[in-house]
Amino acid sequence: MCCGLLTMRSLFLVGSLSLFFNLYGQSTDTAKASRTDYNVLFLMVDDLRPQLGCYGDTMVKTPHIDQLAATGTVFNRAYCQIALCNPSRASLLTGLRPDELNVYNLTTHIREHAPDAVTLPQLFKNNGWQSQGLYKIFHLIPSDPRAFGNMDDTASWSSPLWLPTKSVYGPKGEALRQRKLDEMAKAGDTMDYSNIPRGFATEAPTIPDSALADGETAVQAIKVLNELKDERFFLAVGFYKPHLPFIAPKEYWDLYRAADIVLPNNRYAPKNAPEFALQKYADLRLYEDYKHIPYEAELTATQQRELLHGYLACISYVDAQVGNILAELDRLGLRDNTVIVLLGDHGFQVGEHNMWTTKHTNYETSVRAPLIVAKPGQKAAGAVSDELVEFVDIYPTLADICGLEAPASLEGENFAPLLDNPNAPWSKDFALSQYPKHVDDEQVMGRSIRTERYRLVEWRVPSTGRVIHELYDHEVDPDENTNVATYPRYKDVVNALSQALHNHWNTKTTTIHL
Repeated sequence: MCCGLLTMRSLFLVGSLSLFFNLYGQSTDTAKASRTDYNVLFLMVDDLRPQLGCYGDTMVKTPHIDQLAATGTVFNRAYCQIALCNPSRASLLTGLRPDELNVYNLTTHIREHAPDAVTLPQLFKNNGWQSQGLYKIFHLIPSDPRAFGNMDDTASWSSPLWLPTKSVYGPKGEALRQRKLDEMAKAGDTMDYSNIPRGFATEAPTIPDSALADGETAVQAIKVLNELKDERFFLAVGFYKPHLPFIAPKEYWDLYRAADIVLPNNRYAPKNAPEFALQKYADLRLYEDYKHIPYEAELTATQQRELLHGYLACISYVDAQVGNILAELDRLGLRDNTVIVLLGDHGFQVGEHNMWTTKHTNYETSVRAPLIVAKPGQKAAGAVSDELVEFVDIYPTLADICGLEAPASLEGENFAPLLDNPNAPWSKDFALSQYPKHVDDEQVMGRSIRTERYRLVEWRVPSTGRVIHELYDHEVDPDENTNVATYPRYKDVVNALSQALHNHWNTKTTTIHL
């Protein structure tokens, strides 16, 4: 082993993989003697990265989420399994990894390859809780959520998924979008993801919070809390912001001054990284005010600040909606009997590695996301856990807290002990993520393993056997700016982590449909 680059903990990990993976696919939680009377408030925020005050960010203003964090546990190193809305949500809501579900895109439904899966809200419904979903829980595209791109799962809910009537766009953008819809209807054009009528990427209208879809969703959540206050409930509330378009009422834009916006200092590709591993700003170019920008063109400094300004404004807008819901939970006297989970479905890039308003990678900025859990009577309220946890761990954890028997098929582990003691024993030494890209004219699945110190991404081209590695040493390079996979002193690290990847994925027999 060269230069001591693998810790003894990592050596133990590699040396005992066969035992570890025999246990890994099994849920470690066991049903309690009796079910609890806990409610669950499950808050999902689209494209929210750990840019929150409780995560140490000094630029953003998120007082309500920070207050929630002070009553629970902030998981500082929580990782999604794939950085795209539909597959990430499908994975965390079933407790199964993407390869078990064969869900890698925006249009594959969880029931296509896993018809008998019991989702997280479905488990609660099956055990007597009122399970209700509001807005974006499973994937949907808000431009036309009732038709195009709606991946909702009706088996998960006690009553049908509620959808807002208000737009995610401001008045100007929505008027433009409606004109485009009319034009398409007259021309008989067929709509797909690439030509869904969109408005502007940024807008700061002077309107009340409830005039946009997320504000309307918070109002509905308050209504539902009042309807369910005397029942056990699993209430899942999905907010669309801060996903593009960056539209928030002007008061949230006014929380930030453009001159104070600090752009990332690594607005360049990682050194030695393969070009295909990155994603520039394909989604951004679908919007009216950015569609003229050629793919290879660079955004101006003004555009960059405008985008980050809009992202921050949308985070603060959602924070206010979360605050409204939590205030009603308190008013109804339900806080002491409710488990609260808040998470982003994956990470997001706003300039890092010159990737703008996108995810779609295996980098830290794409797969690390916020996760905050607060349970009644929590002994370590306000603690921060630096343990590695994965989104597949959320399902078995909530089942354990609420005294439910989780399906044996779950692939995560129960982190509930960390809520009362952040230093409790925790066996997970790494987090696994994946994302497909085109390599050598083939669709190739990039697989990532994140340990305490390293991230290795491995790309294997099936037809040629070509293998491409990316290795990032977070001890000296926390922003993943230099791929050191070919550096001689890291040879043993690459080999060990590559073996760990193989020992996990080779146990999977599911055929991968990319």
